[in-house]
Amino acid sequence: MQTEEMIAVEMIPATEFCVHHNIELSFIHSLNEAGLIQITVIEEKLYVTVNQLPDLEKLVRLYYDFDINLEGIETITHLLTQINNMHEQIAQLTHRLYLYSSD
Repeated sequence: MQTEEMIAVEMIPATEFCVHHNIELSFIHSLNEAGLIQITVIEEKLYVTVNQLPDLEKLVRLYYDFDINLEGIETITHLLTQINNMHEQIAQLTHRLYLYSSD
């Protein structure tokens, strides 16, 4: 079981994030339902892990600043994941090619 100290270090309350970014909590729920972020419920309070904050802030900007709907955000996230995977594959193949060509 997690202690309150661990929660304070690893997670932040979703309501605190919403107040800081001036957004509604329903947006966090929508992102969770779409599978774009994961929220944790502890004692009836919603928490977001600290390592999700950069992605969450990017999603907030896409939705509120660029006026991209949730379906568009899902598509963008999926395409960015595919691009990152292809970059990793290219790097691995380049490394393998280098090993074979250096003989």
